[in-house]
Amino acid sequence: MPVSQGHVTGDIPMGSTLVDGGCVFRLWAPRASEVHVLGDFNRWQRTDASLLVKNAAGHWTGFFPGAQEGEQYKYWVSGPGSVGFKRDPFARELEGTAWNCVIRDPKIYPWHDAEFKAPAFEDLIIYQFHIGSYYAVDNSGKDARRNRGACFLDLLDRVEYLVELGVTAVQPLPIVEFPTRFSQGYNGTDYFSPEFSYSVDDGELDRYLARANRLLSLRGKSPLRREHLRGGANQLRALIDVLHVYDIAVLFDVVYNHAGGDFGDESLFFIDRLAYGNHNDSLYFTDRDWAGGLVFAYWNDGVRQFLIDNARFFLDEFHVDGFRYDEVSVIDRFGGWHFCQALTETIRFAAPSAAQIAEFWNPRKEFAIKPPSAGGGGFDLVWDDRTRDAVRGALAQAAAGRDAPFSWSGVASALGSAPGLDYPWRAVAMLENHDLLLASHSDADKKPRIPVVADPSNPRSWYARSRARVAAGLLMMGPGVPLLFMGQEFLEDKYWDDSIGAANLLIWWDGLSTDRAMSDYLRFMRELIALRRKLDAVRRGRINVYHAWDTTRVLAYHRWIEGSGQDVVIIASLSEVTYYGYRLGFPRPGRWIECFNSDVYDNWINPITAGNGGAIIAYESGIHGLPAYADVVIPANAILTFSFAP
Repeated sequence: MPVSQGHVTGDIPMGSTLVDGGCVFRLWAPRASEVHVLGDFNRWQRTDASLLVKNAAGHWTGFFPGAQEGEQYKYWVSGPGSVGFKRDPFARELEGTAWNCVIRDPKIYPWHDAEFKAPAFEDLIIYQFHIGSYYAVDNSGKDARRNRGACFLDLLDRVEYLVELGVTAVQPLPIVEFPTRFSQGYNGTDYFSPEFSYSVDDGELDRYLARANRLLSLRGKSPLRREHLRGGANQLRALIDVLHVYDIAVLFDVVYNHAGGDFGDESLFFIDRLAYGNHNDSLYFTDRDWAGGLVFAYWNDGVRQFLIDNARFFLDEFHVDGFRYDEVSVIDRFGGWHFCQALTETIRFAAPSAAQIAEFWNPRKEFAIKPPSAGGGGFDLVWDDRTRDAVRGALAQAAAGRDAPFSWSGVASALGSAPGLDYPWRAVAMLENHDLLLASHSDADKKPRIPVVADPSNPRSWYARSRARVAAGLLMMGPGVPLLFMGQEFLEDKYWDDSIGAANLLIWWDGLSTDRAMSDYLRFMRELIALRRKLDAVRRGRINVYHAWDTTRVLAYHRWIEGSGQDVVIIASLSEVTYYGYRLGFPRPGRWIECFNSDVYDNWINPITAGNGGAIIAYESGIHGLPAYADVVIPANAILTFSFAP
């Protein structure tokens, strides 16, 4: 006799759901002839009592009395082409030996983040990193990444660092289960389960519990208990919770354009066990390849709902603050635009403040952010490579020498316009990211770190340091939401890799205590980010690039908020000489505070800083299309910021 349908209602979610007295299971496998649930609770015995009941929608359901939190299970599926185990596509967690699914109660973790409010979109400063290669130390404080890789709870040791850096959001590379030992995360197969190699066993919990509770106690929050950190899902929750307590938002990088690569026999690939062959018969996927995996079957209502449920799951059970959607242009190319619209509308209804960021490599980026009612994708922000390419191009020209051809035109265009975007902050701007710097990419697909672009012969030279500061200043003082990639904030000059086997490519934390150039640059970045957070006109104001003189290699632009009285002028130079008395237009006469000078940060505090003594006076008389002018000292390879002092 099939299993009981007690507690099975129309609104019971997919996967495993703990209820009074047991657990309800639900699997979508419309073409299967039998589906059993085998697990610890029935001694993994396949009998009539383990057989689920199929409804008209192709959903198999059943209630198992006595099934408990922490017990393991799998589905046994019989279909037209094969029989055997299948993992639950909605499993909240997997264990790392036999890849069994784990029943988890998402309500066990006691959240502390009720007072947290995610930043407005224009206030985002995003920090992108890879969990497994970012940071881990052992009990003696030595780097542990070479031995085991980093895990979710290792990141607790970087929370205060990120607060001091000043970023307002972190964006880890995808965290869902992938089948390979190491990965960037873009080949996931189990979309509701955090990667189990990023979790720690019960025997290691005590030291992490102490770290979490120290951070919570510093903010007046109640301590966690050991059971709150049991399992990778709760460990991820704890990391997100502590980040929220420290006012840092968390954006998940989700991959809805494809899945997998190496699916194996027990994944959601051919979940209802039709005969392997035509990938269009696999239920979730098409026969179209992308990035080593298969594109989702967007024509199928159940597949679209699976992906939308996944995003809702992360909102509801992990309190994430938004998403970076990988390669939306691929989704569009393979017929998924209506899915994108349904996804963004669902998330906006559920969490209006959740940032929805599209990686959309289409020249008409406005289609990503237009509302679905106007045919758009409904995203809030879109990745933009104009600043990246333009600034890198200018650095490369400067690095060719003082007599080499040079042009600001690309930078001026990238700063001064955002074609089709109603607000400049709709664009997510960056100089480095995971794709650009991945060591395993071909030479054609990867680009060097910024200090290497700035001086290919010596990424620690004055030329590299000073030009890198200009590049960062243009990013942080420009329009768009800035994104930093791990290590960029302290002048890391190597490519990166997701494998701990490439130990020489791990970001070099020890350099902050041994390399003066790195520690000085980190100070520069902290204070530059603090300035961005202080100046409303930079985060949400308008922009006018009014001086871009190629001969002198000086560029100047005005940031302001109409009617607010807030005016900021940014001056950048990629010249190798200092200019004294350089006459520039200013938006109004009066006293302007020199609130930032990047030259100060070279050999902090730079004893030979060239600057303006903290302020300048602008006089009435028009120049460069503005009503006032000032004579400014502009250091070589530097960026200056002036704010009007009423």
